[in-house]
Amino acid sequence: MAPVKVYGLPMNGSVARVLACLEEVGAEYEVVAVDLHTGEHKRPPHLARNPFGQVPAFQDGDLVLFESRAISKYILRKGSSDLLRENNLSESAMIDVWLDVESHKFDNAMLPIIFQGLVIPVYMGGTSDLKILEENLEKLKEIMEVYEERLSKSKYLAGDFISLADISHFPMVHLLHETPYAAVLDAYPHVKAWIAGVMDRPAVKKVIVLMKTFG
Repeated sequence: MAPVKVYGLPMNGSVARVLACLEEVGAEYEVVAVDLHTGEHKRPPHLARNPFGQVPAFQDGDLVLFESRAISKYILRKGSSDLLRENNLSESAMIDVWLDVESHKFDNAMLPIIFQGLVIPVYMGGTSDLKILEENLEKLKEIMEVYEERLSKSKYLAGDFISLADISHFPMVHLLHETPYAAVLDAYPHVKAWIAGVMDRPAVKKVIVLMKTFG
């Protein structure tokens, strides 16, 4: 069977999320580079895979998907992974809750921090907007207060078991550690312990190497 294809680069957080799920199930895959700097993602060949002109896109035979969390669920279901807990209604519901939190709250604060703290100064040679950074660091602190409370009661977000809800956070956390602002997490010991557990996953470690190699 031909390996699945992931369109994008591992340094992109959404691409990294998908790659980690592929590693978790031991699937064969090919990363097909999409050059965002030249606008390749906005050209017809890629728009046919992702009509919003974003990465990743994913191809498994005749099936083409976009949106990294939907792709991740497909991979884990196909690979019969327990990271979705689909044999337990309440546990799978809690995974969905924290995936939504990650998508709509955590990522919304983290994306401007990564863009201003890493992308602009390192990859674009520009100057960070400190006001945007400060505003979103404050948002992140408020979110981390909620996480700290949750993680004082369970080892992982959805319960005492690791799930996609946890692994889905690792790309932004890794990128935060590439900025001068990683110390924002130091005030949250339960969050720090949770992050350490997620980052210790062999699949996550392998994808972090790819993120650094192709960054």
